[in-house]
Amino acid sequence: MNGTTWPSRDDAWALVCEWTQNPNLHKHMLAVEAAMRAYARRFGEDEDLWGLVGLLHDLDYERYPSQEAGHPFRGVEHLRALGYPEVICRAILSHADYSGVARISRMEHALHACDDLTGFVIAVALVRPNRSLAGVDGPAVRRKMKDKAFARAVSRDELLHAAEALGVPFDEHVAVVVDALRGIAAELGLSA
Repeated sequence: MNGTTWPSRDDAWALVCEWTQNPNLHKHMLAVEAAMRAYARRFGEDEDLWGLVGLLHDLDYERYPSQEAGHPFRGVEHLRALGYPEVICRAILSHADYSGVARISRMEHALHACDDLTGFVIAVALVRPNRSLAGVDGPAVRRKMKDKAFARAVSRDELLHAAEALGVPFDEHVAVVVDALRGIAAELGLSA
């Protein structure tokens, strides 16, 4: 913890709601926020900072959904104009492989590792009979990873490499993310 005062979570959420109308994108950003907060606790880092990075990382995705359209550059440009700290802007840029911003800090690696995995875990939960996170664990996620037709846009190799770059065994990474998502299951529409 560095004692720095970050922009408020309420202000960041208002910004997300201003830029993004899609409820599924809201859920994705909330999921990444929860996973990032869990990792901040695990690593003894600043939970508010890591949470803001997770919450804001796809701020501009609905308006600018690709590299060609300007994601994540447009969102970061707006955050900078609002005076958001560079540590937040840099982390957001680093989550896009094409941004030219290499992931260096543990927070940047965590954002990358949590981004696709949260979506994959939610997809696994949604195809379960109870449409909840109950019973979702490392083995369940690994089984779905073997099904190439399931969530085919998600690179299985990238999921594994991102956890490795973070320095956390994959099954342990899944457990951290699932546990974090269970804490906000009602907000995600995934409670049993």
